[in-house]
Amino acid sequence: MRLNKYIAEAGVCSRRKADELIAAGKVRVNGVVVRTLGYDAPEGARVEADGREVRPQMHKVYIALNKPKDCITTTADERGRPTVMPLVADAGEGLFPVGRLDGATTGLLFFTNDGDFAYRLTHPKHELEKTYRARIGGAVSKEKLDKLRNGVRIENYTTAPAGVELLRQGERSSLVEIRIHEGKNRQIRRMFAAVGCRVLELERTQIGAVCLGGLKPGHWRKLTRREIDALMQ
Repeated sequence: MRLNKYIAEAGVCSRRKADELIAAGKVRVNGVVVRTLGYDAPEGARVEADGREVRPQMHKVYIALNKPKDCITTTADERGRPTVMPLVADAGEGLFPVGRLDGATTGLLFFTNDGDFAYRLTHPKHELEKTYRARIGGAVSKEKLDKLRNGVRIENYTTAPAGVELLRQGERSSLVEIRIHEGKNRQIRRMFAAVGCRVLELERTQIGAVCLGGLKPGHWRKLTRREIDALMQ
């Protein structure tokens, strides 16, 4: 099996992250460090990732969490900050988050131990649409909304056109729904900042065809077979 897939199937991380581990010299096969991307692990080989032996998971788990505020989307944090992992501790073995939400952002976040599932959902070529609701300080002009719809310049790139709808306009704050298929770091917040708007609250409400619905903050549920198939397609 391809080494990055082997690591992903073991529930360590996605295949893309596994490639990073391999390139960093943190993967051993039968005691030997392997840095070659695309390496095939021999059948029965002992594979170690980041200092521990790993084996592919047999039982695949797919869950949706309503991520609360002020926890970090990572399996461990070197600075000791609270992570999302205790919230899904009883959901299954070898789980890792699919993609990420920054600490201040709440809402829909998937977890799995299936590396192929994580790969399909996070690879840019699949352009999986994600929907957010942002509460913005003050009123938002049509001109600013149109700029977001057409794409805005953030540092060294221009964002793809976004679906943007003004849900509620107010003097103190406004509610905007925005749909994107990219996944740059803190992209929604940076997009609004690029048009002079300050995000007060941000929640992800939908990924592909899967909605957050009535799932309470800090709670999780299993994805249905229909939802998993829809996401993989």
